[in-house]
Formats: sequence, C-alpha cells, structure tokens
Amino acid sequence: MIRFVNGRRKESVVPAAGPTEGASARSKRADAVRNQQTLLDAAAEVFVTSGIDAPIRQIAARAGVGLGTVYRHFPTRADLVTAVYHHQIEACAEAGPKLLADAASPFDALRRWVDLFADFLVTKHGLADALQSDSDRFATLHTHFLDRLMPVCAQLLDAAVDAGEIRPGTQPYELMRGIGNLCIGHDSDPRYDPRRLIELLLQGLRRS
Repeated sequence: MIRFVNGRRKESVVPAAGPTEGASARSKRADAVRNQQTLLDAAAEVFVTSGIDAPIRQIAARAGVGLGTVYRHFPTRADLVTAVYHHQIEACAEAGPKLLADAASPFDALRRWVDLFADFLVTKHGLADALQSDSDRFATLHTHFLDRLMPVCAQLLDAAVDAGEIRPGTQPYELMRGIGNLCIGHDSDPRYDPRRLIELLLQGLRRS
C-alpha cells in the first residue's frame, strides 16, 4: 500500500491472510457445499413422496436446516427444482462407472444402473410438471439429461455385449426411452410396479 506522510511517499506491505484465515475460508466453503448437497437430497426425497409443490418448510425440516438456509441457496422454487434435477442426473451418471467396476458382471452392473435410472424417472416426472411453465428451461434440462446419461448407458451396454451377456444392437436411447415409457403411470396407479416389466425387458436382451 502506498501512502504519503508529511509529503513523503512511503510504502507498506499489507499482510496476506494467514494460514488460519485461509483454512477457515475453505472450511466455510466445504460446509456450504455439504449444506447444499443435504438440501438437494432432502428435496428429492420430499418431491418423490409429497410432490414438487410440497412446502419448503417440509424440505427444510427433512434437511435439518432453517428456511433461511433453503432460500439462501435457492431463492425460488424453480431454482430448487432445477438444482435437484441436475443433482439427480449427476448421481445417476456417476453411478454407472462405479457399478461397472464393482458389480459381479457387466450385466449385473447394467441391471443395477437401470434400477437407479428408474428411481430417477419417478422423480423426474414430478420435476417435469414443475417446469412446464418455462419450456425453454425444461428443454435445456432435457438436453442435459440425454447428453449426460446416454454415454453412461452406452458404456454399460457395450460392456455387457463384449462379455457375451446380451445381444448387440440395442441403442442406449431406445433402452432409456423404453424404460421411461414403462415408468409412466406409476404415480397414479399404486397397483402398477414398472420394475417387474423393466426386469422382463432386460431379460429380453440376454443371449439365449
């Protein structure tokens, strides 16, 4: 810093943030990220059980935070819904490679990923309803959904084909679209469980 004393120019060094201050800032950022992740997980659970119009107070209670914390991270309901959608997509996308590395076989990894994908779609149907009033925003999210998840599905299908577990030729978009169609109606008919038909669909991919 430059300052003038009695007409003379003097320079002084402004001390940099010490190690404790830097560590404190990083800790606060980490806490903020954890709080946001907790909020997104809680909101996704509430949206599945109570719909996307559930009171924000219910989401705050599920997350164990105050209303002010929710609104500080997500000023509007649309912001929260969009963030939950992205959060769910990322969780589903990141699960694919992990399942492929840990599962007993590529087909088992595919089956377990499809189960996660079906869980996501149940949430997605409610989120889509919330975004109908903003078609451009929803179109962007839908594009992100396909761009992020189709390569993961393709990787799992290719691995199962290479292992000789399923027949080649199934396109990731076809499989994802088929699963999505089977999930339609789940919310309005408690007697309908799409997972049984999804399992039949997967078994139809197997080599005889």
